[in-house]
Amino acid sequence: MDPAPIKELITFDDFAKLDIRVGTITLVSEVLKSDKLMKLTVDFGDHTRSILAGIKQEREDPQEIQGKQALFVVNLPERKMAGELSQGMLFDIGYEDKLKPCLAMPEIAIPNGSRAG
Repeated sequence: MDPAPIKELITFDDFAKLDIRVGTITLVSEVLKSDKLMKLTVDFGDHTRSILAGIKQEREDPQEIQGKQALFVVNLPERKMAGELSQGMLFDIGYEDKLKPCLAMPEIAIPNGSRAG
């Protein structure tokens, strides 16, 4: 793999605006109007969110991530896609570089809602 060029520099203040949290994926379900999207129900400890992720074609079995903890950006504006509402973004590593995708996840179990950064 040839690593992609590093994106333009941002300030620490730009980075600090991101709210990245750990959540447990409690359910992975089909988005019927999409060939790419799956709907993740994610437990963040004090609340649950629906997050759409383009993993339907990336993974042989998208259900394999159910029950796993992962990192999510939770302060993006809600976005409607394929008739469903997404309330955040999953960090998924590898797909952009044409590698087998994997989750960005904590190395040990940590309370849902814990912040990264």
